[in-house]
Amino acid sequence: MKYLNYKGYSGSIEYSEEDGLLFGKVLGISGLLSYEGETGKELERDFKESIDAYLDECKEEGKEPQKPFKGSFNVRIPSDLHQRAALLAMEAKMSLNAFVAESIRSRVLGSV
Repeated sequence: MKYLNYKGYSGSIEYSEEDGLLFGKVLGISGLLSYEGETGKELERDFKESIDAYLDECKEEGKEPQKPFKGSFNVRIPSDLHQRAALLAMEAKMSLNAFVAESIRSRVLGSV
């Protein structure tokens, strides 16, 4: 799936057969920022306008805009997998955090 990107924010691209419209939502933040368009150019323009409007609203209200994908998240895995990963990390003389980051990096970049 392809995504729209603007000012550090990413958005989905979907199609509604029923409405004949492209639509999407900003990913990685709580709350709903959505956009739509009849063409790809309209969708992209509405996406950018929704981000700009959100940032302007945050500025007016004196609140910090949410940063999508801050680089921190909790993962729940089976205890035996946790143990195996921790032991492999120790063998490699790296932290478990670095081991997990490298494993994700390898999977994500390997799939490109």
